[in-house]
Amino acid sequence: MSPFPADFRSDTVTAPTPAMRRAMAEAVVGDDVLDGDPTVAELEARGAEWLGKERALFVPSGTMANQLALGVWTRPGDEVICEAHCHILSYESGALGALHGVQSRTLEGHRGALDPDEVRAAIRPDFVHCPDTALITVEQTHMSAGGRVVPEANLAALRAVADEAGLRIHMDGARLAHAAVASARPVTDFTRHVDSVSLCLSKALGAPVGSLIAGSEDFAERATFLRKRFGGWMRQSGVLAAAALLALDDREDEEHVGGLATLPAAHALAQQVAARLDGEPGLICPPEEVETNLVLCAVAAEEHPGGAPALADALGAHGVGVMALGPDTLRFVTHRDLDGTALDRLDAALTAILSPST
Repeated sequence: MSPFPADFRSDTVTAPTPAMRRAMAEAVVGDDVLDGDPTVAELEARGAEWLGKERALFVPSGTMANQLALGVWTRPGDEVICEAHCHILSYESGALGALHGVQSRTLEGHRGALDPDEVRAAIRPDFVHCPDTALITVEQTHMSAGGRVVPEANLAALRAVADEAGLRIHMDGARLAHAAVASARPVTDFTRHVDSVSLCLSKALGAPVGSLIAGSEDFAERATFLRKRFGGWMRQSGVLAAAALLALDDREDEEHVGGLATLPAAHALAQQVAARLDGEPGLICPPEEVETNLVLCAVAAEEHPGGAPALADALGAHGVGVMALGPDTLRFVTHRDLDGTALDRLDAALTAILSPST
């Protein structure tokens, strides 16, 4: 249970729906490592089809999904081209170097999107003194850019660059579903340009646990080996897969609304949050900059001593959970468990903090 009545910290805080809880209790399970778990197999097949790939694997977390892809596509000493503020570099505990012995070459993106010409120029020459460039990574949506959708045309251009150089592309698709809904396009319009893609089932889609990693059959074979090595191959994991299946489902009734069906409301609420924040003393949060369910609000230290962390603490004291991304940025994330009452609580908290009675 969240400690905040209005919890904007992340879309990972959602509780399983009653239908998810029932599905978990009634799931048909097996030992996925020994003989296979039928519910996991169903989830992996449906996930692969939805993502437009030959095969998908169910894993405990998005970080593990991304790290499996990095392990498949690289070897120690290789170099990976990444956007400078991507999740793989900033929020996965240095796994790129610690797990794979791989270094990164970072490029500044535009709203999270890499410039294809800059990527082409960053690819190392075939020279004994240089590392081998092995992989290009992209993030959809791009969290540090404020949930921006990386355009399909940009991905197509990166695909052309990768093909010229014989490179692979991995997509960290943690919030890929948001990109598809915001663009009114199928996810395959984005995933057809990449060789592997991760999808977080416990963020946008509301499952309690788990992610998928998808690619070709050959990719999945190697990823299965690495999943075992990393300790991510679970036993009777159909209990978790049953809830994840409902996260991908279109079902809508009094016990459950499928994950995809909740995204338009989350996007609309994010716009309302930005509109409420923007223009308050020392806060800059243009609603037109919000594309999906992520809202980044700039906090001016001269008007808010202590900056974003202090303001996050103050909001928390009023029952509004929010995350500080550094000293001058607050992050609000909307999701299926928030509605207009959360906006009302935010409004009351802002009024109490920014316009206290004298």
